[in-house]
Amino acid sequence: MSLNFFRRYFHARNVYWNVVRELSCYTDRELHDLGIDRADIPDIAKTAATQA
Repeated sequence: MSLNFFRRYFHARNVYWNVVRELSCYTDRELHDLGIDRADIPDIAKTAATQA
């Protein structure tokens, strides 16, 4: 495996966990105002990580 693969993997992982951490800090009311349900956080983070 190439070094580039590991670089992309760890970058995507960091993006995923940063999004999860950020959205988890919001209250249910703030998430609702954004149109996000708390159960959607992992899916949103996964999407963000794959697009990064």
